[in-house]
Amino acid sequence: METGFLHPSRRPYRFAVLLFAAAMIFGSYFAYDSLGAIENLLMAEMGIGRNAVGATYTMYSLAAIPAVLAGGFLIDRLGTRRASLIFSALVVIGAVLVALAPNLGTIYAGRLIFGMGSESLIVCQSAILARWFSGKELALAFGIALTVSRLGTLFSFNTEALVAERFGIAGALWLAAGLCGLSLLSNLVYNLLDRRAERVLDLTETGSGDRIVVSDIARFPPSFWFVTLLCLTFYSAIFPFTALSTDFFHDKWGLPLTAADEGAGFLTQVLSNYLHLFSTAPGTTSIVILASMLCAPFAGRLVDRIGRRASLMVAGAVLMVVAHLTLGLTHLPPAAPMGVLGAAFVLVPASMWPSVPLLVDKQRVGTAFGLMTAIQNVGLMAFPWLNGQLRDLTHGYAASQELFASLGTVGLACALLLLRADRRAGGRLERA
Repeated sequence: METGFLHPSRRPYRFAVLLFAAAMIFGSYFAYDSLGAIENLLMAEMGIGRNAVGATYTMYSLAAIPAVLAGGFLIDRLGTRRASLIFSALVVIGAVLVALAPNLGTIYAGRLIFGMGSESLIVCQSAILARWFSGKELALAFGIALTVSRLGTLFSFNTEALVAERFGIAGALWLAAGLCGLSLLSNLVYNLLDRRAERVLDLTETGSGDRIVVSDIARFPPSFWFVTLLCLTFYSAIFPFTALSTDFFHDKWGLPLTAADEGAGFLTQVLSNYLHLFSTAPGTTSIVILASMLCAPFAGRLVDRIGRRASLMVAGAVLMVVAHLTLGLTHLPPAAPMGVLGAAFVLVPASMWPSVPLLVDKQRVGTAFGLMTAIQNVGLMAFPWLNGQLRDLTHGYAASQELFASLGTVGLACALLLLRADRRAGGRLERA
């Protein structure tokens, strides 16, 4: 029997699987925000409003809701290898349609297909990590996968505008489609590694983990619903905001879309964008993402060590309200409130998602996660479009920021209700 360095039972093999499983999501995260990163150029070239750009995110989430509900069943039926390839193919097809789009209708169609594949691929990735890692390594694996995914978003916000200026909007969108294609290739490599390991090891198919069993829903305690409503309001105040915030920072504070000198070479311009991250509109947008990339693993470890999950959710909700009101009602430099919003984006998810297994029975955890993800996408479907409508109708940004602060206030109320309910139930969420 083969027992060398590259044997599937060895740690290097497992982390090679992790690398390619993480990379299969990179392209979809890049493409998800590619339209928001070039929204000014897109609006000017196609003669559309901000509500139309926001609607492209709505189309994504509109497709994601049924995809999340059905994706778990497909993964369980076909296995992670075949299901992940189907989802990756949908991501590529959707991204190519957007790049080819002669009109807004085709962009919407591409985003629908893209959303069907992307959200299901994320669910599939979770199943892959559960198949290959366990115990303390599982948390590490999820942290590495999240960092790679968020790199896609960071690169999108800080590269796409530059690419669009140099090669046109079509060039920027084809870059997004090309990276989705590279992620599909990563998926193929994962398939080869997983197939080889299955012949050598006794690997079990874990299942999606997010499959919804309707009969379980009525048995969830009120605390679960407080967490779910917090999830809905919190993410609805983050992603719809960042989707259109490049235009916000460009118009209100006059931040440039790129930091580079026109005469410099393309790679020099790209490097300059990252060196001057906080002085450009897309770079300021990506502060939230950068914070989650760098701090999420440490925040997760903090939660494991001290507990205080409900209290940290309260703190994160407060920070989000403060950040949105500061951005909307003042002219203070935006980097500081965006850093505050980034802190909220670290604290709330790090304490919210691990709370779910503590609130519901073990056999209902999959239903709970699947339901939360579906409800989360309801908010991500509605609020990008509504944000765009408010900006077009008011010709300003205060109303949008008040909307997001209001969502944060509702989330804060849910977090406070959760804290009270947990104390009455013995304080399980607050214990380490």
